[in-house]
Amino acid sequence: MAQLIRLTTSSRPTLASPRSAAIAATVGLACTLLVGCQSQEFHAGEQTLKDAVIASTKRELAESQRFPAPRTTTREDRTPELNIKPEFQTELNKMAGPEAYDASKFPMTEDLNGQPATTVLVSLEKVIRATAENNLAVQFARIGPAISQAQIVAAEAAFDWTIFASSSYSMTDAPQVASSTSGFSFGSSINRQNSLGTQVGVRRNLITGGRFTLQQDLSYTDNKTPDLTVRPDPSSALAFTAQFDQPLLKGFGSEVATAEIKLARNAERNAIANLKRDLLRQVTDAEKTYWQLVQTHRDLLILQRLLERGVEVRDQLKARQALDATPAVIAEATARVESRRADVLRAQTALRQLSDRLKSLMNDPELVIGSEAMLVPADDAPDQPIAFSLFEGIMAGIAQRPEVTQSILSIDDQSIRQQVAMNARLPQLDLRLQAKYNALESSPANSYSNIMNGQFIDYLVGLVFERPIGNRKAEADLRRAKLQRMQAVIAYRNTVQTVVKDVKDSLDRIQLNYRLISQTKTGRLAASEALRTFLVEKNLTKGYTVDRLNTEFSRQESLASAERAENQALAEYNQSIADFYLATGQSLERNNIKFTVPDSPSIDR
Repeated sequence: MAQLIRLTTSSRPTLASPRSAAIAATVGLACTLLVGCQSQEFHAGEQTLKDAVIASTKRELAESQRFPAPRTTTREDRTPELNIKPEFQTELNKMAGPEAYDASKFPMTEDLNGQPATTVLVSLEKVIRATAENNLAVQFARIGPAISQAQIVAAEAAFDWTIFASSSYSMTDAPQVASSTSGFSFGSSINRQNSLGTQVGVRRNLITGGRFTLQQDLSYTDNKTPDLTVRPDPSSALAFTAQFDQPLLKGFGSEVATAEIKLARNAERNAIANLKRDLLRQVTDAEKTYWQLVQTHRDLLILQRLLERGVEVRDQLKARQALDATPAVIAEATARVESRRADVLRAQTALRQLSDRLKSLMNDPELVIGSEAMLVPADDAPDQPIAFSLFEGIMAGIAQRPEVTQSILSIDDQSIRQQVAMNARLPQLDLRLQAKYNALESSPANSYSNIMNGQFIDYLVGLVFERPIGNRKAEADLRRAKLQRMQAVIAYRNTVQTVVKDVKDSLDRIQLNYRLISQTKTGRLAASEALRTFLVEKNLTKGYTVDRLNTEFSRQESLASAERAENQALAEYNQSIADFYLATGQSLERNNIKFTVPDSPSIDR
């Protein structure tokens, strides 16, 4: 009795979950991601966006939600209509069909090196495990989150403390205008002095958009100007400055100041979604290629048997050349045999190429693509009915497909940029608060001793205003940001529709191929019976005419064609199941693959 497979939100082991909770999780996915990305509640106007995103999701679920109960694939068995006697059933199964071949046989002659062909038996489990661990596309995508982590650190570093320092030494020896009054000159006509200036401090950008600076300035001057006496000489001027700069309109607030950090975090989430997307695709591609390999291997066995049957008929004709086989009949038989031999060669090449493709996907160090060892499938394509629910499939696809996550991240990115653009429309109004402690002594030590007495303190409060006339650039940037966010919302809706279509397409193919398996099996049994009865008549009559020759060759080819059609339906049935799990984003759970994101240190190692 066939085993029933349940296509649900789980993998080969079924995962049951309350439908109401799943609906809530799926419908609220967009809202959760958007709020989680910004780490704050929606502002005015964002509620409309949230409602639009959720509404588009509900719209796609509306009809299927009315029929949530799982269905089971069904098909009609038309085999009884053939009226095949039970005693002939075993003979027919030996003539053709999955039980008629030894899967361990490998009709290949030599490899590209001119050596006897070698084979390696591989299971589907090994193929998928090797693909998940070693595939180069997955390895490439696995580095993406680590790169994004570094970008987050770089964005957060904008708010780190910065130390700065500068120093300059000057020697001045220049003429200058001497002062005079009432015919008496005073001052010197020469300016000659040596000076050393240093500046050191720390500053930090604030999440409010402002900047805080602590700075020390020390200037040492040695006056050598003739006829000029200054006190103190030499002199050490010291100043400690605390300064706070804060935009009050344009550039104000944490939303603007931390926008790059939010975008970098979204980029990390997007890189993780890219990794999961590539892993899903490569695992599914490996599974589908494996079933193609199974199909092509079976086709090769079918074509090889077809060739052997043709050779047998041709040899029988040659043996009767002296009786009733004319040269034209023998030539016709030879032509048919050579045509079949060409089909075998094509199938051998197709099998070799599929084997190399599978080795490329696996990237197994023990099965490198440069090796001429041919991969032979160890598993047969199963033929089992499945239970599925369109509603649960769509719901799982919207909730788990990384493309949906990326679309929502794109909306959030555009929302962040729109907030920045809205702030950029405001006039520039910057506030500066400054307190400066001063000291002037004959030596730096005395200046440091006296500066904290607070005898000389400067205070400064300043406002700077600026606004472009017309403000056209800011207005254009805001309009562009709004339009780009509209595009992101439309892209999200398109992604949801694509997910729904992928789920429906895969289920359509599942139902089609499941029914085709039964129909092609009936066709294969009918073709087997036709060939069996013809051979019985041939053995009784012992006659070889051109018409009978064409009939025998045609029935052999019809049987091989029916076998290949059944083989194709089996392979495509299993491929469509793999496509379903890809469409719902559950290929990893189905194959018991744990999705983990490596951190930067492990990637470096």
